[in-house]
Amino acid sequence: MSLAMAEISNTTSQRTASRLDLMDPYTLSQLGGMEWIAKRVVEGFIMGLHRSPHRGFSAEFAELRAYRPGDDIRHIDWRMFARSDRHYVKQFEEETNLRAHILLDISSSMSWSSEPKKLPTKIWYAQHLAACISLLLLRQGDSIGLTTFHESVVNRINPKGGQSYWRQFLKHLVASKPQGKTSIDSALSDVASRLYRKGLVILISDLLVEPEETRKILRSLKHQGHEILVFHLIDPGERELPTTGDTLLFDPETKDELNVNIADIRIAYREAVGQALDEWYRGLTPFGIDYVTIGTESSLSKSLRFYLHKRSRLG
Repeated sequence: MSLAMAEISNTTSQRTASRLDLMDPYTLSQLGGMEWIAKRVVEGFIMGLHRSPHRGFSAEFAELRAYRPGDDIRHIDWRMFARSDRHYVKQFEEETNLRAHILLDISSSMSWSSEPKKLPTKIWYAQHLAACISLLLLRQGDSIGLTTFHESVVNRINPKGGQSYWRQFLKHLVASKPQGKTSIDSALSDVASRLYRKGLVILISDLLVEPEETRKILRSLKHQGHEILVFHLIDPGERELPTTGDTLLFDPETKDELNVNIADIRIAYREAVGQALDEWYRGLTPFGIDYVTIGTESSLSKSLRFYLHKRSRLG
């Protein structure tokens, strides 16, 4: 092996040995496929929770709980023991506690990245976030379903539990290709008509939709007794325009283009974005709906901690 190849190999080993849940998404996207990344992100995330002085609910949402005298030693996770020098017992797949539904926006706008060589697309982030959350849910003993949508529902799988189901779930995620315009109304209405018992609805979208109608349906689901968690994905280029020069604004869903001078609109644009985000927050959180904006430059651990905080309150 050449010196250059050895250095590349060592660098890759160092990266994969570190906590993937803390990596920037673009670096993470270069390392492997969805299943490989999700497993290692979740593994690093769980280990980080166990090591944290704020342990709180960490054991409640991993696949593991602390060993107690009398537990069957056949269920001890020896790999975790080797890493942490602590005994943890594996939970059982059949202990289903919660029915969760992930609603994944796969409209054309989700295929965008403002800096393709530095940032993943919004759909990449959304898919991997969904993969990680689904794995955490299944390892906890919950069941998880998936609905992908643009202006209508594209694909739907009903909630199921068990570790063997996860790869089937991932196949549907991987097959989700951005297309069409966004309309969350139909997806939410579809899910609402199929919710026969109270559950957790997780919406992952860039929310480039008609806001008031979407908020109305989300509030209606909450009123029916369902728990709602909204991840509003935002590319950094959507928050802030470049400092100077002319630029071409392009809508990937309508194909509309607009040539503008950045200096003329930069401040007004920033204020408009801030106002829009504030309206989403004020239109959801007072009604008990958990809402968070997530930049596609953020590590997945940030999103997972927000999910975990929500799940901890559901018991």
